[in-house]
Amino acid sequence: VKNKIMYGKKVKGIERSTFLIGPDGVLREEWRGIKVAGHVDDVLKAVKDLKQEAA
Repeated sequence: VKNKIMYGKKVKGIERSTFLIGPDGVLREEWRGIKVAGHVDDVLKAVKDLKQEAA
């Protein structure tokens, strides 16, 4: 939950976030305040990099 200003009023809203958890259960990456455009590509690259590290 994050404070935002909408239509001149202070409100509480949701901040879009994505978390990448490795196979060992450890948080490997986090993205906060993301924009939808291009985000999937960023996450996919991080997953591929993580998979390559594990190999």
